[in-house]
Amino acid sequence: MVEVFITNIQNKIQAERVLTNLRIDYPKFELHCDLNETEFPFPCGHTVLRVEGDYITAKQLIESVLIQGFKCEILEDKVCT
Repeated sequence: MVEVFITNIQNKIQAERVLTNLRIDYPKFELHCDLNETEFPFPCGHTVLRVEGDYITAKQLIESVLIQGFKCEILEDKVCT
């Protein structure tokens, strides 16, 4: 199963910190963060967090990112202008 989220993580240092903490909470998941530098505010300007694993509870994962001080939502089809 793969789930894709968007976050407002701004740089590589923040991404590594979040991924390190998520790997502690979810050691069996494959976690990847793509920094997408844009000029738009969140959610149009965002970082993609990709999670791969057997059983992903999106709500718990979102809470784990929120606790670290970042926004996090499931990626939906949105048109940003």
